[in-house]
Amino acid sequence: MKVVVPKEFFADERRVALVPETVAKLVKQGFEVRVQAGAGVEAYFPDALYQEAGAALASDPAALYAEADVVLKIQQLDVHPATGRHEAEMLREDAALISFLEPLSQPAVMDRLAARRITSFSMDAIPRTTTAQRMDALSSMATVAGYAAVLIGAAALPRFVPMLVTAAGTIAPARVFVLGAGIAGLQAIATARRMGAVVEAYDVRLAAKEEVESLGARFVSAADLTSADMQDAGGYAKEQSAEFLQKVKDMLKDRVKNSDLIVTTARIPGARPPLLVTEDAVREMKPGSVIVDLAADMGGNCECTEAGKLVLKHGVNVYGLVNPASRMPLHASQMYSRNIANFLVHLSEKDGSRLKLDFEDEIARESCITHGGEVRHRRTRERVEAWRQKQGGAR
Repeated sequence: MKVVVPKEFFADERRVALVPETVAKLVKQGFEVRVQAGAGVEAYFPDALYQEAGAALASDPAALYAEADVVLKIQQLDVHPATGRHEAEMLREDAALISFLEPLSQPAVMDRLAARRITSFSMDAIPRTTTAQRMDALSSMATVAGYAAVLIGAAALPRFVPMLVTAAGTIAPARVFVLGAGIAGLQAIATARRMGAVVEAYDVRLAAKEEVESLGARFVSAADLTSADMQDAGGYAKEQSAEFLQKVKDMLKDRVKNSDLIVTTARIPGARPPLLVTEDAVREMKPGSVIVDLAADMGGNCECTEAGKLVLKHGVNVYGLVNPASRMPLHASQMYSRNIANFLVHLSEKDGSRLKLDFEDEIARESCITHGGEVRHRRTRERVEAWRQKQGGAR
C-alpha cells in the first residue's frame, strides 16, 4: 500500500506528518512510503534522513497525490499553491486520507470528499478511549500548545517569573492564571509551576480539580459554576448558556485583574469558544500583563483577541496564538507522526498491504468522516446537509 506524505503549505506550518524514525518502522512492516521532497526540512528532518529510512522522494505534488493509496497530512484541505487545484480533486477516487480535517467547520470540503468517494479519517475525531490513547494527536498537539503558550507569555512579561532573593531585595513570583484545564491547560500549569510562578486555574468541569491541584496549582471554583455534569462523554466541556457564562466572567474578573500572565485554553468541539475575559477585565489588569489565547483560531476566550496577531490593549499584550504546535516543529512532528502511524497501522492489514475497514471497531467508526460516496460521521453529515440546503438543495 502506497502511503504518501505531502509537504504542508499553510502559512507558518512547519510540521510534517511522518518523521524518518516512524517511516522506517512502517517500511519494515510492509508499507511503501513516498515523501514530497522538502516536506520535513522546516521540522529539521532533511530529505536524506527519509531516504535512509526507506522512503522514496518525489518532487511533483500532483503525481504524488495521484498515486497514493493513503495520504497522511496535518492541516485541513485547501487549494494547492503549486497546482492551483483543490487537494480533494488531486486525490484519486477511492483513495484514503488521514489528517486534521476539522470536518464540522469544513462542510463544503467534506461534501467534495464524499463526491469523489474518498475514505477520509479525521485525527480530531478519534475517540478519547484507552485503546485509542496512542493515536490521540489532539492531546499531543495540546501538550505542545500549553508548553509554548507559557514560554511565549513569560518571554513577553516585563518581570521575572520565579521568586528571586537578590541584593536588591526579594522579588515576588509572577501570578499565572490558566483558564481551561484540559491537556493544554494542564501542560501550561505544569510549565508555569516549573518556572516558579504562583498558578491558579479554572475549569467548568469538577473532574479537573484534582488534576490541577496535583500539579501544585490552586483550583478556582464556585459551587454553581463547577459541576461533574458539565463535561460530555469525551471529557470535553459542554456548551453553556449566556447567563451561565456571564456568572463565570463576573467570578473571574478579580483574578484576571490580579494576574501577570493569563493563558486561555477553553474550547468546545464544533462551537465557538466561551468568552471568559471581557475587555473591561483587561482594562483593569496591570500594565505589562500578558494574555495568551489558545482559542484564538475559533474566536478566542478573550474579547480583545485577534487571531494570529499580537495586540496591545489598555497596556496589556494579547496574543491571538494560532497553530502554536508549529512553533516547536521537531517534537510536535515526532509526536504527531507516532499518533498517525499508530492509527494507520490500526486501520491496516498486518503486512501493510491494504486498509481493512471494520466499522464495528469504535476507533474506525467514530473517526471516519466520508466513505463510499457518503458522509458517515453523524455531526458532520448534519453540517453538510445544512450547507447543501443553503446552496439550493441536496447533492
